[in-house]
Amino acid sequence: MEALKTQLRSLKLSSMVDGLELRNKHALENQISYLEFLELLVEDEIVRRQTNGYHTRLRESKLHSQKVLDAYDFSFQPELDKKMIYELASCRFVDQKHNVIFMGKPGVGKTHLAHAIGLEAIKKGKKVLFAHTNEMMEKLYSSRADGSYRFTIQKYLKPELLILDELGFKKMPQYGMDDFFEIIRHRYETGSLIVTTNRNFEDWGALFGDKVMASAIIDRIVHHAVIVKISGTSYRVKNLIEIQEIYKNDEKLPARRGRPKKEEEQNDMQDQDENFENE
Repeated sequence: MEALKTQLRSLKLSSMVDGLELRNKHALENQISYLEFLELLVEDEIVRRQTNGYHTRLRESKLHSQKVLDAYDFSFQPELDKKMIYELASCRFVDQKHNVIFMGKPGVGKTHLAHAIGLEAIKKGKKVLFAHTNEMMEKLYSSRADGSYRFTIQKYLKPELLILDELGFKKMPQYGMDDFFEIIRHRYETGSLIVTTNRNFEDWGALFGDKVMASAIIDRIVHHAVIVKISGTSYRVKNLIEIQEIYKNDEKLPARRGRPKKEEEQNDMQDQDENFENE
């Protein structure tokens, strides 16, 4: 058996190595066929590789593993089409190389939904990368100085799904416009995008400082895209209001000092006083 384990290791079949003795014992006890025995070993190897692949994709994606779809409070955004969000979570748009744009003011849950859909894509074996838009621009700009530009830009071109967060929270730096356009141009109809933004398309001209460039970028992103506008109230404002209400309720409670004496304790004290007077 050790010789077989050595051969399996040389083929990088580590799960088969780990499960060989247990599976062999199971096969002898249950008198299963050679083919069934082999199927069990192969199944062990596939399961481990799928698990390892998932964890690798998750680590490389930079996604927040806690921002799942079930944790999103749809009741706070009643106008949001829940059925459409779950359809996006099926990731068919990734297979079709289409895009998704989440548009709305800060705090309405755009980034959470982007993370959640990205996590579903990873479960389906897709390579995903989450990036803050301006940070991506800074990394690309810096890479030109150290000669790693080609390697850096490929990081944003290779994933099947690229999530660009917070487009419009800061004005696009002048040095980053060409790089941003190159990413959009190269990914057009070859890879999917999820973009979260707090700006309407009418504002993108001012955001990029160039209406012609903005028009070319919008044209490529919007083509084959689902646009989700979220117009509800900010979750952060909601949480702040809830905290303020708690403090208000605390202030309304009457102040208490010490523990009030029970009626029995008070009666005992009275009896002791009477006995003392009689003595």
